[in-house]
Amino acid sequence: MSLNANVRPVFMGQDGQLARTKEGYAVFPGFCDVHVHFREPGFSYKETMLTGSMAAARGGYTAVCAMPNLNPVPDSVEHLEEEERLIRAAGDLVDLYPYAALTKGERGQEAADLEALAPRVIAFSDDGKGVQSESMMRSLMERCRALGKIIAAHCEDDSLVRDGYIHDGEYARTHGHKGICSESEWGPIARDLRLAKETGCAYHVCHISCKESVELIRRAKREGVNVSCETGPHYLLLDEGDLQEDGRFRMNPPIRGREDREALVAGLLDGTIDMIATDHAPHSAEEKSRGLAGSAFGIVGLECAFPALYTGLVRPGIMTLDKLVRLMGEAPRKRFNIPLHEGDYSVWNLDAAYTVDPEEFLSKGRATPFAGRKVYGRCLKTSHHGRTVYQEEDERYGKAD
Repeated sequence: MSLNANVRPVFMGQDGQLARTKEGYAVFPGFCDVHVHFREPGFSYKETMLTGSMAAARGGYTAVCAMPNLNPVPDSVEHLEEEERLIRAAGDLVDLYPYAALTKGERGQEAADLEALAPRVIAFSDDGKGVQSESMMRSLMERCRALGKIIAAHCEDDSLVRDGYIHDGEYARTHGHKGICSESEWGPIARDLRLAKETGCAYHVCHISCKESVELIRRAKREGVNVSCETGPHYLLLDEGDLQEDGRFRMNPPIRGREDREALVAGLLDGTIDMIATDHAPHSAEEKSRGLAGSAFGIVGLECAFPALYTGLVRPGIMTLDKLVRLMGEAPRKRFNIPLHEGDYSVWNLDAAYTVDPEEFLSKGRATPFAGRKVYGRCLKTSHHGRTVYQEEDERYGKAD
């Protein structure tokens, strides 16, 4: 089947549901990921603005937000300008919005130049590191509240990590691994929710992974706290029973237990969890070749997120297609005030079945726990501002021209 790419796509039907063509083909608004790592400046051997943007386009994304754990860290206008130059050089494959760091060097000791950076960034985050000091976080929230900017928090209590690298559960105990307890995540979330309530700061929790985090955020929303949160495909579809002795299963926070996964899915369905973000975090093959104990934290996700979620949640009837697409597009755009431009859409063959093969990825990163998994849904084309930025070349999966 062929879809005419020159015809403006219809996203919504009269019943408010996403339009879907016959024979399994569908047109979706461009997805938006508020949590990616494109590694420039400083770590271009892992990923570049260009390769990351190419991966995003292949996954149906037309907007992404790049985290600030870079070198130099974008904690001043001077440092941010270096990242902005690389964003411009990558072209306009997707809208690419930078975060700025909350603290200088992401060290948690001294605030970054928030006032000067605020007009140029999507939000503030020390992603990859938790702000350990309550007084520092309170001060940052007060300043971001005055600036009208979101704090996107990586919640991790360093004192509870204790050199762990996978979930502190049955797999860690039976295989001799060091575990990371769930409290290392939900403890800082509890603190920050209290501070957000007191300061009125717009607060966003990155990559939640455990059942306690879901319940804390659910309760805070009922109390009127200005909070949103995200989780990732791997936390929704995998638990510690799926772990293998391979670096592609090492990420931070870790994949946790079955009850945690079920709580995350329930949180998506009841609106506690606002959106899905990939936490796309590429590393070199060598950095991911050292098993669970020695590999770098982080996996890639942009190119297989929708197929994995569609296969694991929509096809079994756990979630509607409409809700999944909103969680991957409309919801993050609304919270972070990211526009959907006319001509931003992707075309999919939802009936295309294939095995996830990282060697096909356009990202420099290859480490995904979904490697070898059979999935449904193939992106045939992505359009940004009405211009084709990705086109599937394999005609086995259909054409979108």
